[in-house]
Amino acid sequence: MGKVCDFCGWATRNNIKCSDGRTIMKDAFKEFDGKRVPLVWNHDHSNPENVLGHADLENRDEGLFAYCTFNDSKNGELGKILVKHGDIVGLSIYANHLKQRGGDVYHGEIGEVSMVIKGANPGAYIEEVLVHGDDTEGGVIIFTGEPIELYHADQEEKEDKPVEGETKKKESGKTLQDVFNTMNEEQQNACYAMVGMALQDKNKKSDSEEEDDEGGKDMKHNAFDQGSTQENNVLCHADQVDIINLAKNSQVGTLKNALQIYMDENELSHADAVGGFTQDTSVDGNISWLFPEYKDLRPGAPELITNDQGWVHHVLNKVHKSPISRIRTRQVDIRNIEGSMDSLRAKGYIKGNQKRLSGNFKLARRSTDPQTIYVRNSLHRDDIVDITDFDYVAYLYKIDRMQLDEELATAMLFGDGRDDSDPDKIFPEHIRPIWTDDDIYTIHKDVDIEGAKASLQGTNTAANFGENYIYAEAIITAMLYAREQYKGSGQPDMYCTPHLLNVMLLARDINGRRIYSSVSELASSLNVGAIKTVEQMEGKTRTEGSGATAKTKKLLALVCNMADYALGSTKGGEITHFTDFDLDFNQQKSLIETRVSGANTRLFSAIALEEDITE
Repeated sequence: MGKVCDFCGWATRNNIKCSDGRTIMKDAFKEFDGKRVPLVWNHDHSNPENVLGHADLENRDEGLFAYCTFNDSKNGELGKILVKHGDIVGLSIYANHLKQRGGDVYHGEIGEVSMVIKGANPGAYIEEVLVHGDDTEGGVIIFTGEPIELYHADQEEKEDKPVEGETKKKESGKTLQDVFNTMNEEQQNACYAMVGMALQDKNKKSDSEEEDDEGGKDMKHNAFDQGSTQENNVLCHADQVDIINLAKNSQVGTLKNALQIYMDENELSHADAVGGFTQDTSVDGNISWLFPEYKDLRPGAPELITNDQGWVHHVLNKVHKSPISRIRTRQVDIRNIEGSMDSLRAKGYIKGNQKRLSGNFKLARRSTDPQTIYVRNSLHRDDIVDITDFDYVAYLYKIDRMQLDEELATAMLFGDGRDDSDPDKIFPEHIRPIWTDDDIYTIHKDVDIEGAKASLQGTNTAANFGENYIYAEAIITAMLYAREQYKGSGQPDMYCTPHLLNVMLLARDINGRRIYSSVSELASSLNVGAIKTVEQMEGKTRTEGSGATAKTKKLLALVCNMADYALGSTKGGEITHFTDFDLDFNQQKSLIETRVSGANTRLFSAIALEEDITE
């Protein structure tokens, strides 16, 4: 049974440009699907007698449809008579809290549906209104220009005279033309095909068929379009049987595949201009139009697939931020207090001898200048307007900011990896990488795997220990020995590849039990505060020396406290987002940039664990 109401009509229509330039977008009022709102006379909210009944709303692909029912009041009975006699033929809605992007309205809240004397209006319009009281933001009145119609769900035929141009009402209260007009293009094409199949199977002539010059039968394109003369040959019952039998073949798999195979073998195409499958190969079409459209499993902005960003946030949160972009550091090395006559040691005095001066201090000094780092992008305004299921501008800004943060963290730990000739290179003189820094700042320590094997079990290591255990012990040994020279502040953190972390966690003893049960236990054994995995560190190598004595070193881990690293930027050089619009190319342009310098500020405050892979 259909809905029980007195009349129905379109409250709003999608994609119709109103006289003020605004357009109601699809699903703008989808939250009101199934909701009931008051039916009011001419948007007059000042008197309760103007409430004529209620309207049940239904969200459709074409817009918002209203099923209206009058109440038993005097004005409600009067309204029913006006609609019955065709004196009132228009509906409109009052809506507020509109959300717009440009001239497109994609969200709003409906307060009521009104009967209005606006039937002569040639098209849709939106009228601004100011409402006092609770709705201090005001609202709009939206009129579609669509006629209303009487509606009955009691399966009985109305005796009232239909509106001019309307065919006889069916039991649902809608004409066949009305039902057909609610279909989208794909559904209408499928309807044509099914009607054609039924007529072909009956093998007899109907009012919608015509004899051609050769005596064949052709079905008109649209049963409701009496002026159409386009013809096509549809699939017969035998064709359908062949397709079903083909689909039963296990190698075909699905009905869709069977239809495609049959179409290819018989030179059929799905008609674009006409319904069903035709033998007219000049008609462009696609069989997939008969099947449902694909839908996003997770609506909204596409998910981002990125490398692990946890270490990036850890680095940027711990690094020391300086308000000075030109960084200079000075340290004096007084560790070597032993040795020659001019050593720095305090001296004993013998009466009568001359007191000697202490030796010279070693001064370590360097300065670092800033460099501008940026991410530039552009968005076509057409794309910004057309993409309505998520904020395209904010989405792209998020990606650009993520790229900038990752590039800064990468440059600080091990450099950006570009050649010196690359115009986009972040030069190590401006942001000094910890890995390749001078030996007085970064302690470079080789991990001796073969030495670990010999010290653990001699020549019979493999019989008692796995490779993971030996590798883990070699890493820990090198790390603890390097810590003897470490002069950084606080507890350092360790940055390594996910693979290296897994190798150490999978270390087992002779009985198969894991040596380290958790990451925190492994961090305690390494004497570091935390272990952060860095996918971007995988495969990083550097060359030490030159010529025949050159050695290739593979980076395994970096150990440092990022609080000892200064990232300097003066006022105005911090991360800033600029936008501009290009009128010539209709593009929204975006620029995120910062002007910074970076350098380790403490001597011997970092450790680089490396493996010699020289061949």
